[in-house]
Amino acid sequence: MTQDEGLAWQTRVWDSMTPIYANEVDVRFIPVIDHVMVRANLKPGHRVVDVGTGTGAVALRMAPLVTSGEVVGVDISPQMLGIAKQRAMNAQLSNVTFVEGRAEDLELESSSFDRVVASLSLMYSLDRAAAAHEAARVLKPGGTLVAAFWAGPEENDIVKFQMMAGSFAPKPPVSGVGPGAMANGHEFIDQLEASGIHARLETETPGFCFDTFESAWDVLVGVTTANMDATQKLEAKKAVREAMWPKDGGPRYFNNLTQYVVGEKA
Repeated sequence: MTQDEGLAWQTRVWDSMTPIYANEVDVRFIPVIDHVMVRANLKPGHRVVDVGTGTGAVALRMAPLVTSGEVVGVDISPQMLGIAKQRAMNAQLSNVTFVEGRAEDLELESSSFDRVVASLSLMYSLDRAAAAHEAARVLKPGGTLVAAFWAGPEENDIVKFQMMAGSFAPKPPVSGVGPGAMANGHEFIDQLEASGIHARLETETPGFCFDTFESAWDVLVGVTTANMDATQKLEAKKAVREAMWPKDGGPRYFNNLTQYVVGEKA
């Protein structure tokens, strides 16, 4: 599969996930966003790129903080960008714009942004070395990159849940992407260093709760399991439920060790 074909496949996947993110996922990822925002240390006048903006959850939080500056949200999914634009309009935010694009090829001016933010998006990048290069290219000297991505399944409940369910599904057409793809965060540190961004790795353990197994299943793996046949789906649900859900069927809290990269362009 070519990179263009991989991009088209990913776009279809994210378009299909738009309602789930808008209604269920965005609110659960707020604790992750909070840690991103602290590390971004935004100031009035800053120009910011939000890579993999999705439905705009991060960009819309940043826009009021940079006031006379601007936020540009970039994503591959037209459906998600549609939600982001509507949310910005509803909030009457005039300093945030959303454009279709990808982390590996940002169609933005070089050395013109104070911050590049990527919250839980680079795990799905088809070429993270190219994404690191692009972040360095658009940042001003002294500008800051802040990226968040999940740790591995041994330390992150959402990754364990999704990867266990996904193991019963047909292999995706694109390898090396997904919730656990950046479990070794130091690989991305090295890619940033090669691109001219000196970075460090930090961790936090934010989380969220689901009241029932069925709700967690529908939200977290509904798209992953869409191509399973009935037998595969039953086997997957049984395995995940037995491994990860309380025996009494009550609520479950997900502890999600999250890695945060904070880097500065030389």
